[in-house]
Amino acid sequence: MCGIAGIFEKNQDNKELVSRMLDAIRHRGPDDKSIHVSGDFTLGHRRLSIIDLDTGNQPIFNEDGSVAVILNGEIYNYRELRREMEARGHRFYTRSDTEVIVHLYEEYDTRFVQRLNGIFALALLDNRRGRLVLARDHFGVKPLHYYIKEGVLVFASEQKSILLHPKFTPRLNHEALHLHLNLRYTQGDQTLLRDVRRLPPAHFAVFENGLFSLHRYWQLRPRADRSVTEGEAADRLNELLKQAVKRQVVSDVPIGVYLSGGLDSSAIVQKMSELGIDEINTFTLGFNEPTDEFEDARRVADFFHTRHHATTLALDPLRQLPAAIWHAEEPKINLLQGYNLSAFVHPVTKVILGGVGGDELFAGYDIHRFIYPFNRWHDRVPRPLLRLLRWKADFVFRLQQGAGGMRHDEYRRGVQMLCAMGDIERYYLILRNVWDHDAAFYKQVYAPGFLRDVAGAVPRVAEAFHQLFSQAVGTPLDRVAAVELQSKMVNDYLLVEDRVSMAHSVEERVPFLDLDLVEFAFNLPIELKIKHNTTKYLLRRALAPRLPPEIIHKKKRGFAANPYLQFKKDLREVATHILTPERLRDQGIFNPDYIRRILDHPPHPRLRWHYNHLWILVGLAIWEEQFLRGRVEEHIEAYYR
Repeated sequence: MCGIAGIFEKNQDNKELVSRMLDAIRHRGPDDKSIHVSGDFTLGHRRLSIIDLDTGNQPIFNEDGSVAVILNGEIYNYRELRREMEARGHRFYTRSDTEVIVHLYEEYDTRFVQRLNGIFALALLDNRRGRLVLARDHFGVKPLHYYIKEGVLVFASEQKSILLHPKFTPRLNHEALHLHLNLRYTQGDQTLLRDVRRLPPAHFAVFENGLFSLHRYWQLRPRADRSVTEGEAADRLNELLKQAVKRQVVSDVPIGVYLSGGLDSSAIVQKMSELGIDEINTFTLGFNEPTDEFEDARRVADFFHTRHHATTLALDPLRQLPAAIWHAEEPKINLLQGYNLSAFVHPVTKVILGGVGGDELFAGYDIHRFIYPFNRWHDRVPRPLLRLLRWKADFVFRLQQGAGGMRHDEYRRGVQMLCAMGDIERYYLILRNVWDHDAAFYKQVYAPGFLRDVAGAVPRVAEAFHQLFSQAVGTPLDRVAAVELQSKMVNDYLLVEDRVSMAHSVEERVPFLDLDLVEFAFNLPIELKIKHNTTKYLLRRALAPRLPPEIIHKKKRGFAANPYLQFKKDLREVATHILTPERLRDQGIFNPDYIRRILDHPPHPRLRWHYNHLWILVGLAIWEEQFLRGRVEEHIEAYYR
């Protein structure tokens, strides 16, 4: 895995600047650093050597040097593609997976992206046409950011590199912030930095003759196949998962597995064992909490005779939050576990397999259990009743807020969720703890000045999801699964997994997001994925003969710290220290009185949402110091000294 960066700027020597951009992301590729200059284009690459350790340094060129490519990621079907290109007369000078890209481009122009199966963010420069092509994989496993303004194009794996360009002025993106506070991640192509955007998954961009255009090359189009039997589907699932793991264990260095003891990660270990991989390293992390899964992880490790490694978070984990936010580039509530686990993995291996995607493909979350009982009712509620339910939901909010009891907040949300019956978009967003459908809540969260000048003009979260829902097909639960795959999974889970693993120069691969497996899963009828409100029904059936029964029947716990326990560990102390009334007044965004109410309230498990809100605000204060205060160079030096 690697890091990439580059600039187009007329009549400028940007070699030294791109060098500094690469230094800012040296954690993504500590094994090699290279810079390529061609006219007004400057490309940079940092390498983490995994495939073709001797001759795979980048850029990689075609036969006459007219096409160059830099890649962050892995192309899993590169061997098949290489054989095809060699049969067409192309000559290869490395054993790298990257080299197939330049030859595919020669054959298929920008359509080359459609031939790739892998995880990738790439930049391809066609010197003959003065054309730059940027592309990102189907599900957004690998990140790619860009800034384009006044004839300057800057791109990089991480935003911190873009901040180094002298023409970029860092400013907070208020719209993205509002979405982030609701969702605990930033939706769509936006980032918290105004004018810095993310290239969307399954898209490529072409920059040519000063014009920047964005194109989609693949789209999920589910078609439920109800002719398949349960047994046939289980057999096919096993075949495709085994194929996915086989594709993703291609490496010239050892490979390990993040083993939580849950179904998804255990399935990956089982497939590696079935493939005959002799030495499997497994890694588990606990939280010093009652829900730690050490016993289940050990059970799977012993069952498959892996080399198992276990560790725990420190009792004061927030001391690591600044470093984790520096790498994640967003204030998030579940950074620290992955950040610590990848640090634990680093001395043993460079490559790790993780189970992200299994819940989205096979209906494994609690939200699926909440939707399933009403799945057939959502599309049958008459509009007059919808209006009445919406009025009742608003009334319940006013009633609870008037009583002032924070402990009843979760119950109120539950009632509002039931009142959203018939409106799957609203129902889903309430399940995900979105609050801005209750406009009066703005006054509690935001400072009066921010509320008056900005928040009223910020689009609602529902607007950011409406297009996704309108494009999704099938039952309400089918539509939610498709939306989750394109929103929370990409912009929350995968973002975190990439950043915290690469923070310690560890490449994470995600077998459940193999293209063939995803398309298979989304063509299954929902009744095979969840049955009698049992999540992951088909996955459990498929793996039942292959895993210990305790793992098959285990309830999902999730790889997350308990916000209530975290508040009692060190969140309350850190929030009190950072979120002072003086700092909040200077910041001018948040209501100090509301923060004070949360901090002064006796700790209680029902204040989960409020503790997560505190966590985001603490993280935002740290993020502002790192990314908005004009001290990026100092932070780069501090983290790599």
